[in-house]
Amino acid sequence: MEASVLLFLTLLLGFVVLLLRGHPKAHGHLPPGPRPLPFLGNLLQMDRRGFLNSFMRLREKYGDVFTVHLGPRTVVMLCGTEAIREALVDQAEAFSGRGTLELVNPIFKDYGVIVANGDHWKALRRFSLATMRNFGMGKRSVEERIQEEAQCLVEELRKSQGAPLDPKFLYKCITANIICSIVFGERFDYKDRQFLRLLDLIFQIYSLISSFSSQVFELFSGFLKYFPGAQVRISRITQEILDYIERSVEQHQETLDPSNPRDFIDTYLLRMEKEKSNPHTEFQQKNLVLTVLALFFAGTETSSTTLHYGFLLMLKYPHVAEKVQKEIDEVIGSHRLPTLDDRTKMPYTDAVIHEIQRLSDVVPIGVPHKVTKDTLFRGYLLPKDTEVYPILSSALHDPQHFEQPDTFNPDRFLDANGALKKNEAFMPFSIGKRICPGEGIARNELFLFFTTLLQNFSLSSPVDPKDIDLSPKESGFGRVPPEYQICFLSR
Repeated sequence: MEASVLLFLTLLLGFVVLLLRGHPKAHGHLPPGPRPLPFLGNLLQMDRRGFLNSFMRLREKYGDVFTVHLGPRTVVMLCGTEAIREALVDQAEAFSGRGTLELVNPIFKDYGVIVANGDHWKALRRFSLATMRNFGMGKRSVEERIQEEAQCLVEELRKSQGAPLDPKFLYKCITANIICSIVFGERFDYKDRQFLRLLDLIFQIYSLISSFSSQVFELFSGFLKYFPGAQVRISRITQEILDYIERSVEQHQETLDPSNPRDFIDTYLLRMEKEKSNPHTEFQQKNLVLTVLALFFAGTETSSTTLHYGFLLMLKYPHVAEKVQKEIDEVIGSHRLPTLDDRTKMPYTDAVIHEIQRLSDVVPIGVPHKVTKDTLFRGYLLPKDTEVYPILSSALHDPQHFEQPDTFNPDRFLDANGALKKNEAFMPFSIGKRICPGEGIARNELFLFFTTLLQNFSLSSPVDPKDIDLSPKESGFGRVPPEYQICFLSR
């Protein structure tokens, strides 16, 4: 459906519903914000370019903490490094609830480690972190798995013989295979039809969540859910992925060896068996399936999108790629694999990866939070269950912490001695109790994949660097990078 038609229907139906009920009054003392219309909320203040532009424009008028009414939903926005840190770190427990993403709420329904709340979420998070950290209970380390996958990609790229190619699905293949090896206990060939189908489905979901129509749906999900739209496609696509996960769980159940768990699913099934007499346990099959879905999606899409942006930036700024390769040659050479131990000896490369993550800004609005109790914040009273959006993009582009934040400058992460320096505004994985559970694995992937490819290949673009456009195809809750062609030339 065209956005203009959807907007017209929204307005029409909104005024119909307006005749039937008034706008619910907020309790507590919320931060300032634009005056809402009954039911429509702040629709008239929303920018057609999406939520992020709308929120940034409202920030200029109302400051770093303000209230927006997304249709009938009242949401408090947190902008800037200090406001986000004060909430998610200084008052971490109070802001640790998970808010609602209406597009996927019917799928998850408070199940799974990403969207669960309360004690359910805490138990699932502890289990997920411990299991991913153990990574197969002492079998091959995450480093070995990433190194193996990186070498598979190198061999695949050599077959191209330097011809231009679209690298999008190759980036997805390597990041998906790492999470698949943790969760399913196997990796897939890059031409495996089932594997490619799953990757395509995940990309479709990410693109739909990032679209303008999906942002309109978040405003008026109460009645738009009865019409065809992105939510119907997301539900249908997700069900196909869930069917695959459920089949995999059944296969694991049939072949499970309690003395030799192979992966995340095996470990979870053993915990389910251990707690089967507990009627209140979080370890049930629905939580397993939806946790696997969340890990599979997050572990594939965010890292692959960062790599996608990263190599596009290397094409646009070839002098940066050359400087990284010089550091690789000096520290690693050409005859051994990069290791995680190399990272501390390669501050420039690490700074480049940090700057790629900062500028790619793959989850600009952040995942919604909510307060778990009545919370006093900066003189305002946020009632329990008030939704909160930490706008991560506002920290990653914070001019108080990053000079000329819209430019690509890896040197901003280096001190006067050329050593890597921390910046408290750098929060691509969010911060606080809801920080991405896969942060450690993602950071390892980015370093090893990035250095391995630049160790083995020089990069070339069919497009002149000055003409390369970095603008995303879509920008909503996620950012979909532009497509491009790249040549990997053996060094």
